[in-house]
Amino acid sequence: MKDIKRRIKSVGSTRQITKAMELVSSSKLRKAKQRAEQARPYFNELYKSMCEIASANTDFSTVFTVKREIKHRLFIVVAGDRGLAGGYNSNVLKLAAAAHAGDAEKPKIIAIGKKAIEFFSKRDYDIVGSYPNIAENIKPAQAQDIADTAVEMFRRGEVDDVQIFFTMFISQLTQEAQQMAVLPMKTQEMADYGVMDYDPSPEAVFDRIVPKFTASLVQCAVVEAYASEQGARRTAMESATDNADAMTESLSLLYNRARQASITQEITEIVSGSTALE
Repeated sequence: MKDIKRRIKSVGSTRQITKAMELVSSSKLRKAKQRAEQARPYFNELYKSMCEIASANTDFSTVFTVKREIKHRLFIVVAGDRGLAGGYNSNVLKLAAAAHAGDAEKPKIIAIGKKAIEFFSKRDYDIVGSYPNIAENIKPAQAQDIADTAVEMFRRGEVDDVQIFFTMFISQLTQEAQQMAVLPMKTQEMADYGVMDYDPSPEAVFDRIVPKFTASLVQCAVVEAYASEQGARRTAMESATDNADAMTESLSLLYNRARQASITQEITEIVSGSTALE
């Protein structure tokens, strides 16, 4: 009975922690969703501008749009800074690891989040950038720093392919690990781009926008991932709280049965003793 009572107390303490984490994640999720919604229009407008520039010239080609033979890759991987979020971290990290399964060499890594840094450090990847604890309040300057690293490595020919891995926020209950190509860029042709002159040339303007577009993509990916992390953690902690309630109920029933058995035994012994005295 003492062991059962101790377990009930332990489960109750754990439940208090999981319930508190669930409430904190719910609060952070609302703010993260709002930030993700605010970041999308800027990203969409930049992409639209780049498509218009590319569509304005049939001979359009820059270093950022030409496909190369892929010998070296760069992966930007966005994961969380903490655990206890269900399969949130493992899903995106496994996706990144599987994306280069057939390559002769491992990709270079820009790791965003402590879990990504730990994962790739333990497996001897070449980490060219580490960014822990920035997801909750990522600043445009931080996103630009990450983008500049990727863009310059691609421009200099150190890597031939840049991809970003993050978790897309779909709903509070659904988050999906995503793999997105960053460089070389693929733009969509637009029929109604209008008549516009670019100075000194469409290619020069395009190349100037690429780092800003990449920074916007990184920032959008990070805020989407952070919202996904909070949604996954809220769901995981809600499930843990429900499991703790079910376990407490089961242990309480077991404790009551043991207590009833003990009382019954004591009554039996008293009756037996009384009968023996007679």
